[in-house]
Amino acid sequence: MRQFLLSLTLGATLTGATLTPVQAQDFSAVVYVNNSVVTRYEVQQRMRFMAVLNSAETSAEAAEKALIEDRLRLEAARQIGVEVSDSGLEEGLSEFAGRAGLTTGEFIQVLERSGVERQAYRDFIKAGVAWREVVRQRILPTVSVSEAEVDQAMRRIVETPIVIAVLLSEIIIPIPPGQDEAIVDQAEAIAARSTSEGVFADAARRFSATPSAAQGGRLDWMQVANMPPTLRPILLGLRPGQVSPPLTIPGAVVLFYMRDTRGQLRPGASEQTLDFLTVTFPSMAEAQSAAAQARSCADLYTFANHLPDQQVVRQTASQNAIPTYTGVLLASLDENETSVVARGTGADVLMLCDRTPALLAGLDAGPVPTATSDGEASTPANPDALPERESVREQVFNRKINAAADAYLAEQRGDAVIRRP
Repeated sequence: MRQFLLSLTLGATLTGATLTPVQAQDFSAVVYVNNSVVTRYEVQQRMRFMAVLNSAETSAEAAEKALIEDRLRLEAARQIGVEVSDSGLEEGLSEFAGRAGLTTGEFIQVLERSGVERQAYRDFIKAGVAWREVVRQRILPTVSVSEAEVDQAMRRIVETPIVIAVLLSEIIIPIPPGQDEAIVDQAEAIAARSTSEGVFADAARRFSATPSAAQGGRLDWMQVANMPPTLRPILLGLRPGQVSPPLTIPGAVVLFYMRDTRGQLRPGASEQTLDFLTVTFPSMAEAQSAAAQARSCADLYTFANHLPDQQVVRQTASQNAIPTYTGVLLASLDENETSVVARGTGADVLMLCDRTPALLAGLDAGPVPTATSDGEASTPANPDALPERESVREQVFNRKINAAADAYLAEQRGDAVIRRP
């Protein structure tokens, strides 16, 4: 396993991609998309391109689907008058190459050495540049992020354990000379069939060329901190029971099955800050009536507007700073729920206005991941630190943009005439 991790660190770049020679050109039509055609040769080229990029899917079906979507993206752009200029295309190519830490020239060399021709990668970039402008004009103005959405995302970050160790099974299949595509196809088929650990373990015993094969590919617990940076995001993106996409390293294809994870909450994540309102009414009947009708702390204020200020008290405090009896009552309440407590001839209405993780109370600071020279986000100095609120807002915004763009593309596909010869 240690040797594999080293190989992955050295090999997980575009420059390590090698494929079989270019197949004979076949320009027969595979599918028609409105007034355009996708050819078999384009499908072959896209498969090569996807393999060079180490895409999770490199099958003919995946390539065909991607090409259909590119046709739809270009048509959506034309519908609103967007045309990609030569300079825009070159900028897009440079940006895409930069994501791999390569110059445009280096990127083109890698692609062409792997049999990806000029028109194939330029068509891919053109569709991406055009679609980005469609999203900017059509989708961007319709998307906004509320403070409540940011609050919810921040809470989710605090409440989600940080994975510190993973329990994996592995399959490592050697690639004989000239059989790159066949072995990748085999690995994809294994991944698709591996709906349980038992199925994956059986495949490991049959196909894996590692000592772990005899144990069904099972490995011991591995600390995330000990993994190569290139491997961490791939494995941390898996949930227990999921299989990684085929990962190509020099001379082999690798699959991982996630059996289990270990995590821990950030320090202080279990502590809470409570916002609560106490209103003292002159009678139990009046208190019970207000408690029954009030649906929020704002509502409760309206029932208390005739009372002296000292009988209407709103507090925000950490759990350990709240008196024990009040803390017990609040522990049983959800937001905007009440408890009525007798007080002499009168009664208190206690309402929980908000329950916030203590880490978020008054928080609007924290280290933000910064871009390194290769365009990747660097890790904050403190791995337990929370991101800034504005950083989380941007993440939520981007997720909503992507979801809206996917929905718009699906709408374009639903309206299109797609047929086969």
